[in-house]
Amino acid sequence: MPRRLERVAATPPEAPPLGLLGYFTATDHKKIGVLTVTTSLILFFVYGGMAITMRVQLAQPNQALVPANMYDQLFTVHGAGMIFTVITPIALGLGVYMIPLQIGAPGIAAPRTVLLGYWLNVCGAIALLSGFFTGNGAAQDGWYSYTPLSSSVYTPGPGQSLWVVAGFLSVTGMMCMAVPMLWTVLRMRAPGVTPLRLPVFCWSEIVSCLMVVAAFPSLLAAVGLVAYGRTNPAIFSNDIWDIAYQQLFWFYGHPVVYVMFFPFAGVVVESLATFAGRRYNSYKPTVIALLMFAALSMSVYGHHMFTTGQIANDYYSLTSICLIIPAGIEYFGYIGTIIGGRIRWTTSFLFSLGFVVQFLIGGLTGVMLGTTVLDYNFHGTYFVVGHFHYTLFGGSVFGLMAGIYLWFPKVTGYLLDERLGKVHFWLMALGTNTAFMPMLILGFTGLPRRVSTYAPGYGFGTLSAISTAGAFIIGIAMAVFVVNVIRSLVRKVPAGPDPWGGHSLEWATSSPPPRYNFVAVPPVHSYAPLLDLRLEAEKDAQVDKQGSPA
Repeated sequence: MPRRLERVAATPPEAPPLGLLGYFTATDHKKIGVLTVTTSLILFFVYGGMAITMRVQLAQPNQALVPANMYDQLFTVHGAGMIFTVITPIALGLGVYMIPLQIGAPGIAAPRTVLLGYWLNVCGAIALLSGFFTGNGAAQDGWYSYTPLSSSVYTPGPGQSLWVVAGFLSVTGMMCMAVPMLWTVLRMRAPGVTPLRLPVFCWSEIVSCLMVVAAFPSLLAAVGLVAYGRTNPAIFSNDIWDIAYQQLFWFYGHPVVYVMFFPFAGVVVESLATFAGRRYNSYKPTVIALLMFAALSMSVYGHHMFTTGQIANDYYSLTSICLIIPAGIEYFGYIGTIIGGRIRWTTSFLFSLGFVVQFLIGGLTGVMLGTTVLDYNFHGTYFVVGHFHYTLFGGSVFGLMAGIYLWFPKVTGYLLDERLGKVHFWLMALGTNTAFMPMLILGFTGLPRRVSTYAPGYGFGTLSAISTAGAFIIGIAMAVFVVNVIRSLVRKVPAGPDPWGGHSLEWATSSPPPRYNFVAVPPVHSYAPLLDLRLEAEKDAQVDKQGSPA
């Protein structure tokens, strides 16, 4: 162990404050990670309630269950909240918890900065939701808050200003989490943990953090422009500022999609390899593919602006379509790991398979939207809504659930109920496709997005009703998940340190891990050190058996 880690491990821990105060002020990376994921999951249910309300409003034509102004607030806060304060924090929060464990470190670099990032995100969520309690209501210009619509001329009142505050706080918080994680991987790895011995999940977090550092400051500039425009609305009388805002916003807005995707792709790699009982296929190509994704993500944002006529459409179309190359590499790795494996059909494995299938739909529809001539037709329709929900729900949320069922025993020391877990999975799979596949068809037939109702006679009613039914099935699935978590915490079925036969270092310590994670770090000779030890033990046992007298 390096001397700096020996000093940390030898330092007696300070007596933490008792109760919830101790948890909310702890500098233990594991507690910060649990806080981040748990808080974001609570917000997930809040914003999910908004989604169900919108789906009820759209279930049939000419409904007036929700006023148009309130509907605009719901879809704005739902979209901004899910991206700013739910999926992105969960993606990074998993890394806050797992990265030090997977690299054999006793903690995370700059833990107070990471804790600050958590609290900034909480304050951002409070700011966003508090808009509903102002006289003019919450922000209502979409999660992107395009100018000049977001200026004080068209959106008076504090709701839109609170969107600016929420975006600034949440994005700053995510940067406070990302930088220490990069420093942790760079400087705190245990002996033997070289860059190409890091688990794929670690690499997925590394590239996510690199994109946070490179792209997220762009949103700070964008919200600064909105803030200035709300006090000086005359600036938006010149169209050049509207295009400048979109350039700044989407330079953040597309890389954040990959920040919300990569960590869950890494989770799926860990789950598939563990429950296929074999080493992950295509390790180095997958690492290269992740780095390619990160580089290309900075050069494809313009496909969100094809219809403005102010960008080089051919260039952005080419770079967008090139994304299928690293995506294909990853999918070959998934398939190669599964084929020939000794499959254990656990809930985590099922959610990983769901991720692989459903994110493929999201990815292929993304290639369609990256093709200029198709985007001209689909840009303002429900096809786009279906696409990004397949990406962020059918993909990221399924990857998250795969991670929860995989790592819940490590975090709590208790097992989730596998029977309830499988019910949860099948309801989620049914609900996801019932809710979002009709959106793709509705967009193809012309239903515009961002509308609170639609006229009868266009054939939109039946598919909209089916989509609404799917939203309710998802709600039931999430209720089953909550019941499973509560039941498991009450029944407390012990998991042991390694219930799954994991491959990476987090399974080499107790469940839950001690304050400084490890008593001793096992030798590391590859990206699957515990699998190496098991295979070596099996080989030694076989040699002993062959050498013993008959």
